[in-house]
Amino acid sequence: MTLDHLVINTLLGMDAAAAQFSKLGFQLTPRGHHSLGSINHLMVDPANYLELVGVPASGTQRQEVLDSAKGLSGLVFRTDDAEATYARLIDAGFAPQEPILLERPVETGGGVQQAQFRNVRMTAAEFPAGRVYFCQHLTPDLVWRKEWLAHPNGFRGVGAVTISDPNPDAEAARYAALTGGRAEGLRVKAEGLALTLCEGATPTFTSAELLFDDVDDIAARAAQMDGAEWQNAGAGTVVLTIPALAVTLECRSATT
Repeated sequence: MTLDHLVINTLLGMDAAAAQFSKLGFQLTPRGHHSLGSINHLMVDPANYLELVGVPASGTQRQEVLDSAKGLSGLVFRTDDAEATYARLIDAGFAPQEPILLERPVETGGGVQQAQFRNVRMTAAEFPAGRVYFCQHLTPDLVWRKEWLAHPNGFRGVGAVTISDPNPDAEAARYAALTGGRAEGLRVKAEGLALTLCEGATPTFTSAELLFDDVDDIAARAAQMDGAEWQNAGAGTVVLTIPALAVTLECRSATT
C-alpha cells in the first residue's frame, strides 16, 4: 500500500497557514472547497502530496475536521478500488466506515470540473493517533497537474511519518496489517513510505519527513521567517517547527 497524502489540519487558520507554506517555498494549489464543508490547499509531488485542510469561517463546517487536532492529523493511503479495500479491511478484522464520496470544483483551462474521491475511513477507536483512511482518486488528472508539480524549494514528497503510542509494538503490527506492509520492530515499511512507532503517553502523529532536492533553500527561507523555527540536524536534514500549527517536519535531502 502506498501513501496518497499527509494532512496538516489548520482548523480556522487556513489563510495564515497557506501564507507560511508559500513563504517556505512550496507551490500551493488554488484553494479547494469540499462538498462536506472543508477547504484545502495541496503541495503536490508526482508520488504523493501534502495537504493543508481547514474549515471556512462561515457556512457549512466539516465536523470531522473541527474534531481533529491541529497539526499533523491525517494519514491517507491510496487505493484503486474503495469497495475492494473496504471488503479487505473487514476480512482482516478491522471496522472501517463504508466508502463515501467527496468532491470539490477545480478550475482548469477548460472551465470548472469536479475532482472526485471515494474514501474509506478508519475509526478513532481503532486508530486514535489521527484520521487514517484510504483514498481512491476518481479524477487523478485534476490533482496531479503538471503546473502544480514544481516547487521553488525543491520539495519532492513525503518519505516517512512518526507515530507515538502507549503500546508501539502492538500499534506497529496493526499498521502493518492495515497497509499490507511489513513490521521490522517499531518500523513499518510500505511502498514509498516508512512509519516509525515510538512510545508516548498519547497516540499522535508526532512528525513527518519531507524530501527535497536539497535542504539549503528551505533552511534559508525558514531563517528569514517569523513563525518558523529550524535547526540543522546534520546529514542533510533540517528540522522545521511551526508552533502556530503544532507541526514538526524533518526536511531531508533526497540524495543523502
